[in-house]
Amino acid sequence: MAILVLGGAGYIGSHTVWELCEAGRDVVVADNLQTGFRASVHPKARFYQLDIRDREALDVLFQAEKIDGVIHFAASSQVGESMQDPLKYYDNNLHGTMVLLQAMVAHGVGRIVFSSTAATYGEPERVPILETDRTLPTNTYGETKLSMERMMSWVSRAHGLRYVALRYFNACGAHPSGLIGEAHDPETHLIPIILQVPNGQRPALTIFGDDYPTPDGTCIRDYIHVTDLAQAHILALDYLLNGGENNVFNLGNGVGFSNREVVETARRVTGHPIPAKIGPRRAGDPARLVASSEKARTVLGWEPKYADLETIISTAWAWHKAHPNGYES
Repeated sequence: MAILVLGGAGYIGSHTVWELCEAGRDVVVADNLQTGFRASVHPKARFYQLDIRDREALDVLFQAEKIDGVIHFAASSQVGESMQDPLKYYDNNLHGTMVLLQAMVAHGVGRIVFSSTAATYGEPERVPILETDRTLPTNTYGETKLSMERMMSWVSRAHGLRYVALRYFNACGAHPSGLIGEAHDPETHLIPIILQVPNGQRPALTIFGDDYPTPDGTCIRDYIHVTDLAQAHILALDYLLNGGENNVFNLGNGVGFSNREVVETARRVTGHPIPAKIGPRRAGDPARLVASSEKARTVLGWEPKYADLETIISTAWAWHKAHPNGYES
């Protein structure tokens, strides 16, 4: 029986596929390649180019492959864009997941691990955030992800689907081998944007807002290495395959770093001054997001291996320095 990874040519998806294949698992990847890259897919995985909103294409895949479980990354994920074009996010994220779940129910595929987000919490009531805390998203992206979680819950009641939602925030870094890494166009994630400066691709960095209620005035985030995230998705799927019930887990290192601290660490790693200027706040950005991952550690046995920010940025720098134009180079 195979594992289907939707969005498996994207950043976190491709790293998860890589870990699965290297562990000897049978993997099927589906991706529409709108933001993913065919070159990032592990050569041992079987690849289907399709959009999850295309029910007919999903039916063909489920008829051709014996799928035991699904890992779902196929969604739009840019906070700023979600505030400017909310209907795109409802279409791709919510409608896409609805069509996917319809196909899973029709073909008797009953287990799914879902890539959710700490953005479901909105402005947190406390830090670190617990899974039981209030969910009140401050942006469309977080709202659609929370709605996707709720959709899975109702489908579970009606059809017996079992799911795990993994809520995490800032995925970062690159595979330690340097073979795959992060490539977005346009790039919106802080660490790769910072590294464009020492790579000669932009003259300076803009930090969005320095008047947040944090020690240095800039946003604080919990940065998790992409390989650690990949391992968590695999552990969550095995948890379901072994009879685990519906669940939600935060994934984080439990340590928050401000934008200024990330820039300073990148300066040390790259040896470049990385000039930075302050710009206006971005709509929908909470001041502080740090997740408690105690539940994932206890229930799933998850243990991040790349928790140190300098190590995270070092793996990212190795990838971006060798691939300044992403997979095109």
